[in-house]
Amino acid sequence: MTDTAPPLLRVRSLRKQYRSGDTTLEVLRGVDFDLAAGEFVSVVGQSGSGKSTLLHLMGLLDAADAGEIELDGVRVDGLSTAGRDRLRNTAIGMVFQSYHLLPEFDALENVLAPLMVRYGVLEWLRVRGAARAQARGLLDRFGLGGRLHHKPRQLSGGEMQRVAIARALVTQPRVLLADEPTGNLDEATGAGILETLCELNRTDGLSIVLVTHDAAVARRADRIVRLAAGRVEDALPVAQRLAG
Repeated sequence: MTDTAPPLLRVRSLRKQYRSGDTTLEVLRGVDFDLAAGEFVSVVGQSGSGKSTLLHLMGLLDAADAGEIELDGVRVDGLSTAGRDRLRNTAIGMVFQSYHLLPEFDALENVLAPLMVRYGVLEWLRVRGAARAQARGLLDRFGLGGRLHHKPRQLSGGEMQRVAIARALVTQPRVLLADEPTGNLDEATGAGILETLCELNRTDGLSIVLVTHDAAVARRADRIVRLAAGRVEDALPVAQRLAG
């Protein structure tokens, strides 16, 4: 990507506050953020700095009070609820700290769930074979070929997170948003999940925004964006940050 190419994801003057009774908490106070196609960015900051709120707004899980969000040059923050759902099902993949797998589904069914939602009954019957092959391929890639029919309760934390990543990727999204994906895992398992994300970025060119509180995890990205008091404090390439 050249310096003049437009960003894949663009956030401008994003503001978000929450109210509880007479108290107003201003979480984001005018955040500007760009993600280039194929870039891996980590977002860091102290608890309460707005990291997860920013990610949820970019993933259209919540609505900002002010500001703009563009994906591929098209403004998306004003979409209807149905429009937001469609975009998340086609262009935005999300991975969470707590996996959010459906307990009654096995690993394969969990990965297939977004595609089952996308298609109507008759269309699903037509694409089901190809969809299952795609989902199996993702689980095989992540070392879960022998765990296809295991329910979440039968999987380790690392296995559940890899299923969640496969589920996020089965829709072939343009960008992956990951909220503390290693936060519930031990150090070795978390390192494996991080390596999976790095490989997806390196080999597949997947654009990734990763929220983390772990400095070692953050340094694996191309660039670190630091939030403080609801604003971007700095956004330096990792090499420049380490040199400084």
